[in-house]
Amino acid sequence: MSKKLILDGNVVANAVKDDLKGRISALKEKGVTPCLATILVGDDPSSATYVRMKGNACAKLGIESRKIHLKKETTTEELLETINRLNKDKDVHGILLQHPVPSQIDERQAFEAIDIEKDVDGVTSFGYGQTALGFGKYPSCTPAAIMKIMEHYEVEVSGKHAVVVGRSPILGKPVSALLLNEDATVTTCHSRTVNVESYVRQADIVIAAVGKPNFIQGDWIKPGAVILDAGYNKGNIGDVDYEACIEKASAITPVPGGVGPVTISMLLKHTVDSAEIASR
Repeated sequence: MSKKLILDGNVVANAVKDDLKGRISALKEKGVTPCLATILVGDDPSSATYVRMKGNACAKLGIESRKIHLKKETTTEELLETINRLNKDKDVHGILLQHPVPSQIDERQAFEAIDIEKDVDGVTSFGYGQTALGFGKYPSCTPAAIMKIMEHYEVEVSGKHAVVVGRSPILGKPVSALLLNEDATVTTCHSRTVNVESYVRQADIVIAAVGKPNFIQGDWIKPGAVILDAGYNKGNIGDVDYEACIEKASAITPVPGGVGPVTISMLLKHTVDSAEIASR
């Protein structure tokens, strides 16, 4: 395959954000400023960086970013109190709990406490169920980003065999559901899958979401396959061996600059969507 399509996430993210600008202006004319509340528990540097990036992205578009930073000794009950307070605040349209949280906290219980109307990061089981059934308002942001990239670049999904490598509740599982809803035939592989490469070799679309650097090898790729690498590992390395896989792929996302920027733009979009619904 001589001509390769690089699925540039920055291009897609900018298109999403450009669309949001007019919608945010219209909301502000009605006296409504979209507001995303981010909760950070503890002092994990990576988590703090992610929260800061999301805050900066909000500021550039005129979305209010309300940051709540709780001490690392915070209990589950204290975190639930914070979430419930934000649920009741009519000026807050989206709630994001930065994960992972410290080990003493029941993370799943905290996620479930987020009001479904404010679950813009798609972390509740209620939201996942709605996504799987095809009517979820706010799918998990990375799966939503993967679908948005394929929509933007007009990658055909219907009738294709998509192989998802990874089954996390906020990435592998929901993206499998979204692909199925778009009429793909979906195989979901995971850590207990025997001979993962045998499934990847059959894939028209490969979604790498395993959290292991350079896990997907070049000789696993079917000629002409489309590869979306949702992995982000230390040293700006994805889950796909990019240089080896691009030789056979027809289209591929880079790392960085692929799925990541679109993930943040989808979070912003979901927050604006929520603000519009709340303002009706």
